Amino acid sequence: MATVQLKNIKKVYPFVSGEQKKKSKKKADEPEKKKVNLQITDEGVVAVQAFNLDIADKEFIVLVGPSGCGKSTTLRMVAGLEEISDGELVIDGKVVNDIAPKDRDIAMVFQNYALYPHMTVYENMAFSLKLRHTPKDIINQKVREAAEILDITQYLDRKPKALSGGQRQRVAIGRAIVRAPKVMLMDEPLSNLDAKLRNEMRAEIIKLRERIDTTFIYVTHDQTEAMTLGDRIVIMKDGYIQQIGTPQEVFNHPANLFVAGFIGMPVMNFFDAQLIREGSKFFVELAGYKVELDPEKEARLLANDVQSQPITLGVRPEHTDLVQDGVKARVDVSEMMGSSVHLHLTAEGRDVIVIVPTVGLKENFRMGDTVQFGFNGNVAHVFSKENDKNLEF
Repeated sequence: MATVQLKNIKKVYPFVSGEQKKKSKKKADEPEKKKVNLQITDEGVVAVQAFNLDIADKEFIVLVGPSGCGKSTTLRMVAGLEEISDGELVIDGKVVNDIAPKDRDIAMVFQNYALYPHMTVYENMAFSLKLRHTPKDIINQKVREAAEILDITQYLDRKPKALSGGQRQRVAIGRAIVRAPKVMLMDEPLSNLDAKLRNEMRAEIIKLRERIDTTFIYVTHDQTEAMTLGDRIVIMKDGYIQQIGTPQEVFNHPANLFVAGFIGMPVMNFFDAQLIREGSKFFVELAGYKVELDPEKEARLLANDVQSQPITLGVRPEHTDLVQDGVKARVDVSEMMGSSVHLHLTAEGRDVIVIVPTVGLKENFRMGDTVQFGFNGNVAHVFSKENDKNLEF
């Protein structure tokens, strides 16, 4: 239904009275302070900086990152609920910075549902259409179509207090889709639900996007939601974009140490290691365990003229294997997870997780046992010690 472009978007929250005086007392040689991980400048607190993103028609984009990274602020700027300090927001080729939220043809689903408690489900879903003086027969048709899609037809006469959390969130989504908006914005809509309901609602949102022709922008701090829902993921930290890519791209080729540690569960293992270049070949060495990187990685490192250097080596737990002649480690905890055992180890002064499939596993692991682990060259990620960037890119 719509393309969306965010061009060098910036959001600065000006100082409130009294804060600027405090700021002005800072000594000239004092380092730049940060507040809740956000940069503080003479203008105020910078919540979003240099945000550039082109969203295609009907694309499902997920903004993901830790609390305070600026993702919800970005969504609210698209909605018109926050003023844009600098840059341009373009929807369907039209700059909408100064256009009122009601005139942007967008709909937003909030974290706390925001339903009217005194209205029935039907009345909640019909409310925005009534404000537009839509004919009653059209309202009835749209509400019942949306209720059918979301499987809430049987609740149309109930009040929100008589519904579960998952049902209320369906109503909130239904209220948004009856308007057939160009852009659907969702701000952590599943965060108030329990784990089982979150899984169910994730599946419902995937089905929903197949049935309605709308561009989605979805905000979450949950990487599982990001990986399962998004066509592309925008990973944010401290108001800046860290990486944009498909779920598979950011998982297989993290741009920097932050992305590598944020995407994936359990989190990636990191080690102080050595990258060794021998002609056109590249090896990583960790505690005497030496592995040649695969040809694709070698080609990228060669193209960047990367030389031998100390690195931060990253290997995901699911890509780490127990071997006969690898890196020695001590077992701290063994967690039986059904199809696999999660071994929490100590190796080279670091906490390490190794995932071992239980199929064919004959031994039990006890605290204090010594094991050895290794990995292949196609799953080793090499990060610069200087700037934390992936040396392949």
